Amino acid sequence: MAGKVKLQRIDEFRWRLPKEGKMRVPGLVFASEAMVRDLERDQSLVQVANVAELPGIVHESMAMPDIHSGYGFPIGGVAAFREDGGVVSPGGVGYDINCGVRLLRSSIPAQSVQSRLEGLSLALGAAIPSGVGSKSHRRVDDTELEDVLRRGAQAVVERGYGSAADLDRTEARGCLAGADPSRVSARAHERGRPQLGSLGSGNHFCELGRVAELYDEAAAEAFGLELGAVTLMIHSGSRGLGYQVCDDYLQQMLRASAKYGIALPDRQLCAAPLGTPEADGYLGAMAAAANFAFANRQMLAHFACQALGRFFGQDAQSLGLRLLYDVCHNIAKWEQHEVGGKQRRLCVHRKGATRALGPGHPELPDAYRAVGQPVLVPGDMGRYSFVLVGTSQASAESWSSCCHGAGRRLSRSEAKRISQGRPLVRELRSRGIFVSSEAKATLFEEIPEAYKDVAEVVDVVVGAGLARKVARLEPLVVVKG
Repeated sequence: MAGKVKLQRIDEFRWRLPKEGKMRVPGLVFASEAMVRDLERDQSLVQVANVAELPGIVHESMAMPDIHSGYGFPIGGVAAFREDGGVVSPGGVGYDINCGVRLLRSSIPAQSVQSRLEGLSLALGAAIPSGVGSKSHRRVDDTELEDVLRRGAQAVVERGYGSAADLDRTEARGCLAGADPSRVSARAHERGRPQLGSLGSGNHFCELGRVAELYDEAAAEAFGLELGAVTLMIHSGSRGLGYQVCDDYLQQMLRASAKYGIALPDRQLCAAPLGTPEADGYLGAMAAAANFAFANRQMLAHFACQALGRFFGQDAQSLGLRLLYDVCHNIAKWEQHEVGGKQRRLCVHRKGATRALGPGHPELPDAYRAVGQPVLVPGDMGRYSFVLVGTSQASAESWSSCCHGAGRRLSRSEAKRISQGRPLVRELRSRGIFVSSEAKATLFEEIPEAYKDVAEVVDVVVGAGLARKVARLEPLVVVKG
C-alpha cells in the first residue's frame, strides 16, 4: 500500500486500520493517542497495511505499542497465517532470528552491592564477550554446532552450561521443532562457529538491575522476585549465523513469490506458501538459527553466573541465581490457537513482539501455570525495564502476544548525531548506573532518548488487558555490545 494510512479509534488503547485496497484483513494497532501522532510520521502503519495483503493472514495484521519501521514487517508486528493457504515471510522474523531476553532472579540485596558496582561492571565485562564481530571464550567444532542447531539450549546444558531446570523456564524448552541444519549454508556455519556464547553489538546487553517496585505479589512470589534484590538480564540473539540465514533466504523467497504468484506490496515481504519446499527450507533453517540463539543465551547466562560467583566468593545456588524465564522476540512458530471456536494450527510471526501465555496454558512450567507466562520487557540503559505476566485476553485477541521493549524513537544515525561529544558514561554514573561498551559509537546509538519511555508502552498493553504488571527493574550495571 503506497502513501499514508489513517487509523480509526476503537478505544483508549486500540486503533483500527480499515481494510482498504488489496488488504485481506484490517489492521489492529495497540497504542496511546500520543504514540499514534508519532506513528503517522513514519512508514510503520503502511507496513501494517502491507502485511495485511499477504495470503492466508487470519483476523488482523497487528502492531504492539513499541512499533517502529522495520524490514518488511514493522518492529512490533504480529501476524498469524493459516496452515492451508498461508505463507511464511522472512520479513516477519527479521535478520536477528530469535533475538530475545533471558532474566535471572537472585537473593543478592542490591543495597549490599552499591559500593561495588564498578568492580561488578569490570567482572561482567570480562566474562561476556561483546561488540561487533565478538567471539566466544569457547570454540565449537562442526559436530557440536550441528548439535546446537538441532537441539538448542539442551545441547549446551548437557555440556555443563547451566542446568536442565533452565529448560522448563525457556520458551519452547529452548528448542524449536523442525530445525534442519542441512538448510543452513556453509557461510552461516562459518559465521556462527566462533560466536556461540557472545553478546554481539547494537542494542544487545547484559544488565544487572534491582527490583525497584512490585505490583502483583502473587505473580512476583511465583517468579521468585524479591523487592530490592539483584536481577540479571541478557538480551542477545543468533548473531552472524541468524543474519546469514535471513540473507540467504531472501533471494530464494523473492523467486518463490514470483513462482507461486504472490503479489507483493513490498519486496521485503517476499514469502512462500506454507507446505512448499521453499517454505520448508526457510522454516528448517530459521528454527536452527533460533536454536543457536537459545543456546547462546544459555551460555551467556552461565558465563555471567560464573563471574558473579567469583566476585562474591559463592556459587550461583548460594546467591539464589535462578532462571526466571527466556523469551523470543523475532520468530515464526507453529502454534495452536482458537479460530472460529475451533483449535487451528497457525504459523505465528512475531517481529519484535513477545509471547504472553495466560494462566493455565499447558506449555507453562508448573510453577507458573496458575499465574501465566513471564513477559520480559527491557527499556533503555538509563531508565527501567518491566516484568509482566500474560493474560487470557492476549490469548483471545493477539495470538498470545505482547510488546517486547521500548521501541526506537530515533534512528541510530540520528541518535549518534545529537549525542556526539556528550559525556554519556559520566552522566549515567552520576545516576548510579555503570555502563561499559566495546565501542563508544554503540553507546551514542543507544542513548535513552533514542527509545520510547517503556513505562508508556507497558501502560498500553496493561490497559488493553494483554498483560499485567508484576515488577519494575532499574539498571545498576550495563555491559553493551
